[in-house]
Formats: sequence, C-alpha cells, structure tokens
Amino acid sequence: MGLRRTLAIIGCGNVGKTLGRLWVSSRTFILQDVLTRTLESAQRAVSFMGAGNAIADYPDLRPTDIYLIATPDDQIAQCCDALTRAGRLSDNNVVFHCSGALRSTELQSAIRLGASVASIHPIRSFAAPEQVAKDFAGTYCGVEGDQRALDILGDAFSAIGAQLVPIDANSKVLYHSAAVFASNYLTTLIDVAQAAYVKSGIPGDVALKLMEQLVRESVDNIFRLGPASALSGPIARGDMATVEKQKIAVSGWDQPYGNLYAQFAKLTVELAARRHKTED
Repeated sequence: MGLRRTLAIIGCGNVGKTLGRLWVSSRTFILQDVLTRTLESAQRAVSFMGAGNAIADYPDLRPTDIYLIATPDDQIAQCCDALTRAGRLSDNNVVFHCSGALRSTELQSAIRLGASVASIHPIRSFAAPEQVAKDFAGTYCGVEGDQRALDILGDAFSAIGAQLVPIDANSKVLYHSAAVFASNYLTTLIDVAQAAYVKSGIPGDVALKLMEQLVRESVDNIFRLGPASALSGPIARGDMATVEKQKIAVSGWDQPYGNLYAQFAKLTVELAARRHKTED
C-alpha cells in the first residue's frame, strides 16, 4: 500500500474499535483521532485499539486521509455534515461507513466536496469485539461506493483478512434484511422455542441446553447441504397431521406465536416441495 495513510474514527463503538484494533495491529493505517459522544468513551476505545488520540469535538480533528463514520445508522449523515462544517474534507479524502442498510450516498455532504465515499459492511455480529478481533480473517463484507474509495479500502480490508463482495447499492435495504433474517430473527425464533419449552414445563436454562445440539446440527447441515436438503421434521416427512395439531396447540397457548407457526409451516411446505422436486 506504499506510505501508510492516516485514519480517524468517528463514533467508535464495537465495529469501529474492532476494525481500528485490527488496522493498528496490522500496521495498515496510522490511527490518529477518535471522536465519540463523550471523551471517556473515546479514551476507552483508544485503550482497546492500542493507538489513537481521544478528542472531544470535530474542530479537534487533525487533517486525515480517511474518515470512518462508525455511528448508528441514524447519525451517519449528521456526523458527515459536522465533519464537513469543521472544514476537514476535500477531494483528497475518503469517507466511509459500515452500515448494511444505508448506501454510501448517505455521505452527501462529503460527496459535494469531492471526497470519495464508500460503504463496507462486515457481515457478522460484533457483540464481542475482543473475540471478533481474534477471528476476523475470512469475514465477508458487502461493498459499494466510488471506485477510488473501494480501491483504497479494499486493500485495507484485505490486509486484515476480509473477503469483499460487491453489492447493488440500489438493493441495499433488501441486502441488509437478509442479514437480519439470518441473525436477528434466528435469535428471536430461538427465544420463541425456549418460551414453548418453558410453557411445557421445562426450565428456561434447561430448554437452551435441550436445543443447543439440535440448533447447531441444523445450522451445520444447512451450510453443508443447503437449506432444502437439510430440512427435517414432520413437514419433510409429510406428516401434516402432526403439524396441524402443533398449530392448534401453539395458537391455544399464544395466538401471535400460532400465527408465526402457521406462516413458517406454509413456507416450510414450499421448501419441502423444492427438496422433493430436486430429488425427483
């Protein structure tokens, strides 16, 4: 990458500080300033990353090559505007965010000044930054934006082991909904299953243990065989009488959960039909 470029991070939560730590340890960027809601949180982020200077406001930012805005989605545009008002941007800069739902064009004020912009979305959970920093290599990232920004950031993400996947910016919300289905809603579904176990008389902590092997084997089979081939259970066997009994039982306990069961049953029948068509 030649001379190392400088980096500033605005909004250094779990994603920002994990990426910052990786770039510091790999000597990819020179981490300069870190700006968060409070000086104390910025100092904690700097401590986690092992480099950087915690600052309190935008005027304290030093001239920097690359700015990562790693705030929650609803603050990205206003933080970019504040960065612009502070007079820190020109056509030499790269500004990017890591949102899965927002396009790189969310950085409008930077674009108007000629800066190159991009969105790089790591497709994984950052709930445990320490662990993510240890095993980030191999993480897939959905990318879109200006070619200059993507060239520079592509090298930087490749340096920490990321696998970059170009995505259609016009389908960004749909793209992000896929991650929500695969991660957030899977968590919600497990919560519903735990509640059903509890209703049947099994303690909640035991219910999680009961499900663990089943869930892990199901997920492993999905990625080994594909969703259709991994399908098991009453619908896969054609035992619709059992499905109907379960739907009635769940609806009698909790109608919204019953509606959810019915919708999943409908979709699973369609999945099973695809499986049988493939087998035929």
